[in-house]
Amino acid sequence: MAESAKWYVIHTYSGYENAVKTSIEKFVTGRGMEDKILRMEIPMETVTEVTESGASKEVERKVFPGYVLIKMIMSDETWHLVRNVRGVTGFVGSANKAIPLSEEEVLAMGMEKHEIVVRYKVGDHVRIMDGPLASFTGVVEAVEPEKNRVSVMVSMFGRETPVELELDQVEVQS
Repeated sequence: MAESAKWYVIHTYSGYENAVKTSIEKFVTGRGMEDKILRMEIPMETVTEVTESGASKEVERKVFPGYVLIKMIMSDETWHLVRNVRGVTGFVGSANKAIPLSEEEVLAMGMEKHEIVVRYKVGDHVRIMDGPLASFTGVVEAVEPEKNRVSVMVSMFGRETPVELELDQVEVQS
């Protein structure tokens, strides 16, 4: 059931984000809806502010003031629960239809991460599993997990050619 859960954006009165999150959590627990409303986040960032006296201090700040992100299975019941919480002005979307965030948006915000286990290292022989060069083989030249990239030297038409791929597009050749 959690497979059909998607991330939505709730619009709130500015400054009510934490109160809205707490209220929804209480309703969810009280009504036993933990299987329908799975997670809520108020994205925060740490910034360094410089005071007038020249001192600097680290401060937590909301990335999207006035918004709360919620991972839920959209139904009439969950829509009404969220919509009727004090401080909520609505879902981000068109009219009365909430539009879920795309997978790219969720990943870009760091809400969820796809963990990729890299089982190869520089110098290993690998087979390309996906893309236009699928089934080609090559040698790993560089691995950049933080950028989700791997460089592979592939022999094409009798010439060695470097190819940039995503980490999950290659596997160790057996």
